[in-house]
Amino acid sequence: MKAIDFKQRNIIFARNQPQYLPLPAHRASDGTVTSCWKLSFSERLKIALKGKIYLQTLTFNHPPQPLKMLVSKPKEK
Repeated sequence: MKAIDFKQRNIIFARNQPQYLPLPAHRASDGTVTSCWKLSFSERLKIALKGKIYLQTLTFNHPPQPLKMLVSKPKEK
C-alpha cells in the first residue's frame, strides 16, 4: 500500500524527514487531513478474499487521534 499524490493535495507531510515516507495530503481549514492510498494487486486480492484491513499508527505512547477509513473520496465541506 502506498500513499499517492492526488489533485486536491495541498501539503506533503514529512517531506524532509528521511525516517518517514512523505505523505501527500489535503489539509482543510478545520484540521481534517485526507490522504489517498493505492493498493497493489495482491493487496486488493487479499482484501477481497479476507475482507480485512489493519491500521497501524505511531502514537509515541500518547492517545491516538480520531481516524476514519474510507473507500470513496470524502465529500468536500
